[in-house]
Amino acid sequence: MTQDRGGHLVDVVLDAASISRSTPDIEHDRAVAIYDLIEDNQFQPVGLPAQAYVLRLSVIEKKLVFQIQDRDGVEVVTHVLSLSPLRRIVKDYQLICESYYEAIRRSTPSQIEAIDMGRRGVHNEGAAILQERLEGKVEIDTRTARRLFTLVYALHWKG
Repeated sequence: MTQDRGGHLVDVVLDAASISRSTPDIEHDRAVAIYDLIEDNQFQPVGLPAQAYVLRLSVIEKKLVFQIQDRDGVEVVTHVLSLSPLRRIVKDYQLICESYYEAIRRSTPSQIEAIDMGRRGVHNEGAAILQERLEGKVEIDTRTARRLFTLVYALHWKG
């Protein structure tokens, strides 16, 4: 990871108190999202230098908390976002994910593909909402927003 690529995440930590045990499918999606996010992301807090950051995500009192630290663990900024704008899309995503995981076990490839297309569409919508909510706070690209939405969904699973 080089400095010239701009601000980026080198670690993502989900608050253990904010999540509960979920299905193996959700646990797998969460692990993959964290891995992919760390491997390739654009994450630049507005007004801060382009450097490596650590993101701690949590849900506190129905608010999504983005605690951003430098590589040494020093907090540089915290953003608290209302979960209200994400509630509907998270519920929709949960329903379609349940359908998708069930289809993987019991449906034809064409049925799975149709459900997956719907799932991706809802996922993209959630990522776009997250980008909007972070506007003026943290600049992220679409791939980073998609992976962050997966983690927000994982956190919201408990709430």
